[in-house]
Amino acid sequence: MAFDLLISFAIATSALAISPGPDNIYVLMHSMVNGKKYGLATVAGLIAGCMVHTTLVAFGVSAIIKQNDTLFFILKLLGALYLLFLAFKIYQSNSALSLGSTHIPKKNLGQLFKQGFIMNVLNPKVSIFFLAFFPGFLFSDTMSTIVQFYVLGLLFMLVSAIIFSTIAILAGSISDAIKQNQRIGFYLKWLQILVFVSIAMLIFTSEK
Repeated sequence: MAFDLLISFAIATSALAISPGPDNIYVLMHSMVNGKKYGLATVAGLIAGCMVHTTLVAFGVSAIIKQNDTLFFILKLLGALYLLFLAFKIYQSNSALSLGSTHIPKKNLGQLFKQGFIMNVLNPKVSIFFLAFFPGFLFSDTMSTIVQFYVLGLLFMLVSAIIFSTIAILAGSISDAIKQNQRIGFYLKWLQILVFVSIAMLIFTSEK
């Protein structure tokens, strides 16, 4: 077993998780708006979604998605529409919301977990990325390829969870401070809409 490949994989995963992207921006936003506990629920949903993609890669379904243009288009369209729906729901909320108010349309932990999970699962780029990324780090000549994919998937989830959770905790720790600003709710509302719409466009315009 080549443990050096696993170490290299962990380092590469860390670099990817730290790099600015849709997922960590998504976590950052929820943590700032709702607090660290809710940011961590979002992280849990995103990470749980990775298990679905790991399974798709391990059993070859991602290869089918990659080869089928229609299926790939349908999946990324569903992902983009879901994010646009979330943006619309935020738009419908009170435009003058105050983070310190009891009128905040705050979601519970289960809802944020579900949002993160669905957002991840409906992004076919994640499966395609896993399909391209994982094979280069297969670390054993004797272990089943399926088992190796799951080991890599779990390691990817662990490293990403640590980094995303750190982002959530750091962002959540300043949420109390920004709640003192009476106008910050208005700005964060539109920043959330911008984030959701931007991620939707990234998914929809993405190529294999």
